[in-house]
Amino acid sequence: MEIKTDGHRWTQDYKMGAPTAPLAQHEATDETGTSVTFWSDPEIFETTEYSFETLSRRFQEMAFLNKGLTISLTDERESAKATVGADDPDAEAAAEPAARTVTYHYEGGIVDFVKYLNSRKGELVNPTVIDIEAEDTERLLSAEIAMQWNSSYSEGVYSFANTIHTHEGGTHEEGFRAALTTLVNKYAREKKLLREKDDNLTGDDIREGLTAIISVKIGEPQFEGQTKTKLGNTEAKTFVQKVVHEHLTDWFDRNPNEAADIIRKGIQAATARVAARKARDLTRRKGLLESASLPGKLSDCQSNDPTKCEIFIVEGDSAGGSAKSGRNPMYQAILPIRGKILNVEKARIDKILQNTEVQALISAFGTGARGLRHREAPLSQDHPDGGRRRRRPAHQHPAADLPLPLHASAGRGRARLPLPPAALQDQVGRDDFEYAYSDRERDALVELGKQNGKRIREDSIQRFKGLGEMNAEELRVTTMDVEHRVLGQVTLDDAAQADDLFSVLMGEDVEARRSFIQRNAKDVRFLDI
Repeated sequence: MEIKTDGHRWTQDYKMGAPTAPLAQHEATDETGTSVTFWSDPEIFETTEYSFETLSRRFQEMAFLNKGLTISLTDERESAKATVGADDPDAEAAAEPAARTVTYHYEGGIVDFVKYLNSRKGELVNPTVIDIEAEDTERLLSAEIAMQWNSSYSEGVYSFANTIHTHEGGTHEEGFRAALTTLVNKYAREKKLLREKDDNLTGDDIREGLTAIISVKIGEPQFEGQTKTKLGNTEAKTFVQKVVHEHLTDWFDRNPNEAADIIRKGIQAATARVAARKARDLTRRKGLLESASLPGKLSDCQSNDPTKCEIFIVEGDSAGGSAKSGRNPMYQAILPIRGKILNVEKARIDKILQNTEVQALISAFGTGARGLRHREAPLSQDHPDGGRRRRRPAHQHPAADLPLPLHASAGRGRARLPLPPAALQDQVGRDDFEYAYSDRERDALVELGKQNGKRIREDSIQRFKGLGEMNAEELRVTTMDVEHRVLGQVTLDDAAQADDLFSVLMGEDVEARRSFIQRNAKDVRFLDI
């Protein structure tokens, strides 16, 4: 610890939480401030290797949530320095590598956060970000809310309590939603934008295309839920609901044209919702969403226990044939689909439900009639092969197009990506196979084989670039056998960042996508053409 206060600089070292020496007084100074320098103790922390990208995302979020705050992150590790300028042929070998540094500072706070998230969402419905701030000093409560609608069909409402991202929402988010739905319907009735015979707009209708940040500061926060990311303070709901109603009413009155555009956006969403409901009713009548009429290409499993069942979504009939022969038919179902089905980022729910492949997915998952039929949804696309990865642009990855049932599974950690390995074959024993899941593991197996007298040629190492290249037995052993396979879990850690990335990769802004590819192209390794 280094503290500058009371006219001097003071220092003290600690280990395992206890000081190792008395507080030391140093030179005089007029500066003030505190600096903490630490190394993570592996006896306390499970992970002591930090991800620059993870930290930078969190620090950027902190800077957004605290307007005017400047946060700098510098990576001085030698491994990070070695990558900076490594591709520059004009760089002098003797030059000291530069450290990787990012700095975040936002004078607008969460207003800048909304602008940042909406920058890749297409046209704006209301060009001005609605900014709400209020404080109750007696109850130690304050709220900052920023919101803006765009022309997309997705909702992006993100809530925070004391700068902690409340992934599961909570009372502050409930108050925001309740006030927004009540106020918009009331205003629409008063301005005759909704006729008497029209039904009220639902909350989902109103929030279509909305990007909003809800940030509350509370003296004694109460967090609930399994992961403690849900705010439970009842006073937060009342406070946020009152504040949003008052400020948004005033904003609507002062901006009638933008308010009318927002309501018209909600009416369009309601129209699509009604059309989607009719589409669902029609498909139910046809039996598409009922268990008695599953997709024709689905090879279903025999078990009815959803906690044990899995469904493998494979690209094309060739991979489906191998997977069907290599699976355990008791618990593993196979569904072949086209690789590129529908960009759901740019489609309303009614269009999504009319898509044949989406109907097949809904039917296979059972989400249309009686809940999710399968525990996991492993995707068999673009696998690492022996440590190498066959790359395709992320916005062309079939998984990016898969609709809400599968994205919801990813959010709950129920989606998996099988990781097929490379196969090493002994030159003498043609049936003697070993499998490696990384370059390092492959090299170690090759070296061990040589030490044991095996002869392994380079051309006897087969790298699988997809399930279609495997025969049924190879697929069974490496990808479907629960005793040997490797599954990578698909998770959704930061919804705001994921939403922004999806907008870049799948949205309308071609220039943003080109810029993303140019920025990240240098990170691609082992590209197979």
